[in-house]
Amino acid sequence: MKLTQALAATSIVFALVGTSIAQEVFYPGNGVSPPVVVTEVHPSAEAAATVGLQCIVRPNGAASDIEVAFSPDDRLNQAATDALSQWRFKPGSKDGKPVAVRIFVEVSFVAPR
Repeated sequence: MKLTQALAATSIVFALVGTSIAQEVFYPGNGVSPPVVVTEVHPSAEAAATVGLQCIVRPNGAASDIEVAFSPDDRLNQAATDALSQWRFKPGSKDGKPVAVRIFVEVSFVAPR
C-alpha cells in the first residue's frame, strides 16, 4: 500500500541546556528562554519515522543552519529540513531581547491508518 498521503504528526521541540556557543547564538538556559513554535509545516511520508534536526532560531523567528542529527531513512531528510525551514517561532530571549538560540527538533512522520 502506497502511503504518500501520510499525515505528518507531532513535532517536539527540545531545548538544549547550556550557555552561549558563539557571540550571537545561545543555548536555552542561564537567562535565555527557548523559542516557541508559532507555525508548523508537516511533510508527508510513506511510513512512520522521526527525523532529529538541530537548527538556530534567529531573532526574527526563522530557523536557519538546519542539520540532520539522526534519521532512520535518508529519503526523509530533505522533507524534514524543508518543513522546518518553513516553521516560524517566537524567538528565544535574553534580558528581554530576542536572540538567536540553537535548539533540537524532532519531526515525526506518521503513516495514515
